[in-house]
Amino acid sequence: MKRFTALALAAILLAACSGSSSETEQSTAGPVTLKLLAHDSFTPTEGIFDAFTEATGVMVEIVRGGDAGELLTKAALTAGTPEGDVLWGVDNTLLSRAFDADMFDSYQSVNLSTMDPSLMRNIPGHEVTPVDFGDVCINYDIAWFTDNDISPPMTLDALINKTYANLLVVPSPISSSPGLAFFLATVAEFGEDGWQDYWTQLRANGVLVVDGWTQAYSTEFSGSSGKGDRPIVVSYSSSPAAEVLFADPPTEVAPTGVAPFTCFAQIEYAGILRGTKHKAEAQLLIDYLTDVAFQSDLPLTQFVFPVNSNAVIPESFSRYISRPENPLSIEHNVIAENRVAWLDEWSSIVFK
Repeated sequence: MKRFTALALAAILLAACSGSSSETEQSTAGPVTLKLLAHDSFTPTEGIFDAFTEATGVMVEIVRGGDAGELLTKAALTAGTPEGDVLWGVDNTLLSRAFDADMFDSYQSVNLSTMDPSLMRNIPGHEVTPVDFGDVCINYDIAWFTDNDISPPMTLDALINKTYANLLVVPSPISSSPGLAFFLATVAEFGEDGWQDYWTQLRANGVLVVDGWTQAYSTEFSGSSGKGDRPIVVSYSSSPAAEVLFADPPTEVAPTGVAPFTCFAQIEYAGILRGTKHKAEAQLLIDYLTDVAFQSDLPLTQFVFPVNSNAVIPESFSRYISRPENPLSIEHNVIAENRVAWLDEWSSIVFK
């Protein structure tokens, strides 16, 4: 693990401690343990926060809370009196829910200068800070399609073809972040007046909807550890790389593929929870999460791209993953205005 440099630490200590005197007094009153709320897929390298604790005296406790959608729901219910100090895992599909709940305190990290300005387009008030990015895409089981002499689906439109009847499993957009990203991909592709017919046809073609990504990918999908009976799943563009790097026995050939024309761009954020009693320390943690050491840990633990342009992307990660040239997307304000109505309509179509 790369160490948190003394120079970087000095910079963030100066930035974080430049707030009110009451925050500074609180910051130096005694040992502090920050609770970092995160989704279940947040699995950084063991000991990654040791350098942060050694440098600041602040300890970090990771508290996982299910899928990103479930995590956000829990945090929204306690907005203002949070059960933690920092939240990792709200993404651009869920951002409007977080803003509606007024969950976060604004903060401008000292590491913003290392990030592509496009990552900031949804957060003009710096309510949260970008921490990684990637794409949610259709994944498929290569061996299944080879054995059955069928070409895998390369587009969203292909999924309603009878060739792929009863083959697709998706996480629910109501409870799952990648599920919501896939739903929004269908809105982006077929339009605000066309996605309804698409989902009607998808339902008729036997799509299986489950609560979260873990169940979809690890239990129902035939191409991963669960060895289910569905060879098409909603997952990430980086999932084939994860399959190779965690393969037992080892392999250099990915068993799964990605349909690049189905991908939806995803940006993930971390934010300081409004009401934390350790605001100055939480600012330090946000800076650590976006500094080179932690960012360089992300590709091989979270299988996402780091936002810090100085982070190291291992060759073993980049060898098996490439981003789609033009992933689907929907502007944050459009999601905010329509999310609730869209999901109500989606439920009436899928569960009628």
